[in-house]
Amino acid sequence: MKPVSLIQFLIEERRAGHINAELSLLIEVVARACKRISVATNKGALGGVLGMAAGEGDAASINIQGEAQKKLDVISNEILLEANAWGGHLAACASEEMEDPQQIPDMYPKGNHLLLFDPLDGSSNIDVNISVGTIFSVLRCPDHVTEPKVEHFLQPGTEQVAAGYVVYGPATVLVLTFGHGTHEFTLDREVGSFVLSRRGIRIPEETAEFAINMSNQRHWEAPMQRYVGELLAGTEGPRGKDFNMRWVASMVADVHRIITRGGVFFYPLDAKIQAKGGKLRLMYEANPMAFIVEQAGGAATTGRARILELQPTALHQRVPVFLGSRKEVETATHYHVEADGARA
Repeated sequence: MKPVSLIQFLIEERRAGHINAELSLLIEVVARACKRISVATNKGALGGVLGMAAGEGDAASINIQGEAQKKLDVISNEILLEANAWGGHLAACASEEMEDPQQIPDMYPKGNHLLLFDPLDGSSNIDVNISVGTIFSVLRCPDHVTEPKVEHFLQPGTEQVAAGYVVYGPATVLVLTFGHGTHEFTLDREVGSFVLSRRGIRIPEETAEFAINMSNQRHWEAPMQRYVGELLAGTEGPRGKDFNMRWVASMVADVHRIITRGGVFFYPLDAKIQAKGGKLRLMYEANPMAFIVEQAGGAATTGRARILELQPTALHQRVPVFLGSRKEVETATHYHVEADGARA
C-alpha cells in the first residue's frame, strides 16, 4: 500500500468534513516546527543545546512555572512561536513557558484558532538522552474576538478541535486527533515528511502495566495508597494478578507507551502539591492528552472527574491526572469517589 503523508491525511480529513483549511494549515505548521525541534534535539551536545538556559548573572533562567529552563526549552518555545506568527491561521497562542498569551503581530493576518503548547515536555531528561516531546491543543477563538485574552483560552477540554504530541525518541513520532480517532505519523527523515504509521489506534481496556512516581507514595491520599497497594500485592492480592511498573518522568514518553501497548499513567494529588491543585497543567498537558487517549478508547480523569469536562479557572492551572486503559482508570477513580463519599 502506498504510504499516506500527513498532508494527504489532512486533505482526506478536510474532504470528510472533519476539519477546515485553516485548521489543516495550523497542523502543517506545527508539524513543520516540530521537525525543527527534532533536529535540534537529535544534535544533542554537538548542537550546543544541552544544559540550562542562562538567566541573570550566573543563575539559570526561570519560567512562569517557577522551573529552571533548559536551553532546548527556550529554543523549542521560540521555534513554535516564530512558525505560527505569520501564517494567518491563529488568533493567538499560549505556551507553558510564558505567563500570558502571545498575540499575533499586527503586520500579519489573524485566524480563528487558539493554540496552546508545552514546547518541550520532560526536558529534565534532555541531558541524559531520554525521549522528550511537544504537546499541543487547539481551540476555536470565540466569535468577534480580535485580541484574545486569558479568559478566551479558558475553555473546557471538550471544546478542543485538535490535539497532539510529538515524541523525540529513536524515531520522531506525531500522534494526532481531531475528535475522529487517534492516529500516529512517523517522521521519514530521508524525505522529510511525516507518514501515517497507525490509523485508528485503540488502547486495550485492561492492562497489567502502570506508570507512577513511587517516590511520592508516602504523600498520597488514602485511596491512591489503597489502589497501588493492591497492584503491588500481585497474584496474592485482591486483584489476583501481577503488575509491572514503568516510569520515564517524561509524560509524552509515558503516554506514548500507553498509546502503543496499553497501560495507565498516574500523577495523583499528594500532600506536597495539594496547595497547587496537582502537578500537571490542565491546558497544556492534561486536556490534550485526555483528548488523545479518549479518542483511542481510553479514559482520563483527575481521580474524581473527567478531565475534559473541567471548566478551567486559570491559564496555568494544575490538576491530578489518571489516564490510559479504561478499566484501571475507572477502578482508581472509583476508589477516590468512594473515599470522598465515606468522608461526607
